Amino acid sequence: MQRRRVFQKAAIARLHIVKLTPIKSGFRYMEKKRLLLITQEMEPYTEGNDISELVGKLPKFLQDNDYELRILMPRYGVVNERRHRLHEVVRLSGMNIIVDDDDYPLLIKVASLPNSRLQVYFLDNEEFFRRKFVFEDDKGTPFEDNAERMSFFCKGAIETVKKFGWAPDVVLCAGWMTSLIPLYLRTAYKTEPIFAQSQLVYAAFDTPLERVGGDHFFQKAAINNLSKKDLVPFQDGEEISMHKGAAHFADALIIGSESLDTSVEHLSVSGEKPVLPWTAAEEMVPAILEFFRSLTEEAVTR
Repeated sequence: MQRRRVFQKAAIARLHIVKLTPIKSGFRYMEKKRLLLITQEMEPYTEGNDISELVGKLPKFLQDNDYELRILMPRYGVVNERRHRLHEVVRLSGMNIIVDDDDYPLLIKVASLPNSRLQVYFLDNEEFFRRKFVFEDDKGTPFEDNAERMSFFCKGAIETVKKFGWAPDVVLCAGWMTSLIPLYLRTAYKTEPIFAQSQLVYAAFDTPLERVGGDHFFQKAAINNLSKKDLVPFQDGEEISMHKGAAHFADALIIGSESLDTSVEHLSVSGEKPVLPWTAAEEMVPAILEFFRSLTEEAVTR
């Protein structure tokens, strides 16, 4: 069995300059790598947790290091549309997303990420995302429809990227709410050419909401004729583990929280998939850049 490669702090020391290749008249820029960032949260739109903080630091840093990005996240009710100047993208809106045989309209809005030349696309639906809380009510009780919200968001994100007509080199899924995307891309969307060459990376963070009951999850997550058998990798004893399922279908993993239990087999550094361990925030962001480079360089040599 191939050992899982652990990317240590030494990788951070490698400095980046835009690659140039010689041509007869001089030099030209190499084509930028494309990164699709699908996240459940991100600063400045949501705050106060590991996901928002780390993901919020990535876009501008990666853009400054020669990556072309598309960013997608849910439009929760806590996202202030006026402050962040969200507006609808009519050409992308209008799709209906089916979850457990029910149709839900998908609305796409966009805002400019502060201090960058990047845009963030927000996936919205009045029934799922207009409430003034993210995943729990004011008493701290998880919403009963979190499984439906997750399935809607993950399928909606994939369908939105198809409308972009933009093929990513790397797909980064950040947080448990994105955990169905590696499954969907390896099963229901496995023949979709947009994602045929994409490296799938799942970033796991420490959150109790990544574990839910079984039957309800299986019912809501099974899109496009997927069966319970397709979802078995998410089963973890009597419960469902979003991290376990996503890790099974992803090509590589990022450990996004210091407190996350990496002793479990699906997050362990001793397995066969590449894993980037957690490190301090100021070192984590450049380490992620090196991690992506190693994945895309390896894909080219295959």
